[in-house]
Amino acid sequence: MASPTKEIRRDFPWALSTLFGLGTFSSMPGTVGSAVCCLIVMPVVSTPLLLFLIVLFSVLGVWGAEKYSRDRGLSDPSEVIVDEAVGVWISMLGHVTSVAASGYLLPALFLFRVFDILKPIPVSTAEKLPGGWGIMADDVVAGILANLLLWVFRWIFIGDGFVRLFG
Repeated sequence: MASPTKEIRRDFPWALSTLFGLGTFSSMPGTVGSAVCCLIVMPVVSTPLLLFLIVLFSVLGVWGAEKYSRDRGLSDPSEVIVDEAVGVWISMLGHVTSVAASGYLLPALFLFRVFDILKPIPVSTAEKLPGGWGIMADDVVAGILANLLLWVFRWIFIGDGFVRLFG
């Protein structure tokens, strides 16, 4: 890889990958970016819109993260947070369906960050994919795991899962 000291070009791949520079504002860009991305979609959240954003940012994110990381000479620059946006939106999918259902926002965010930071298998496996695919894939998998675990929690504690399990 090239030296990571290359000058940063503020072009479309940079804007997309860092979400217009948001990833450069903090020592914890993944957490800050995830939280901001939750708040950005809250006023207009709906399952079709969230699905559209997930697909759009996933496709563009693979390309943008690949281009930006190659230009920087780094395999996964910390300021690249488009992957966090996609991952946290996946964790919210089906749970945060309206502002009224925003009580699931913090658990979705928390679970996503836990899986993203700890990187259990299969998150760590997805991260090993080359280039932009690996940058995006680990967060997609972390978002899926967070989403599924939140469904389990909802079934046990809000649905009738607790009664069925411990009757």
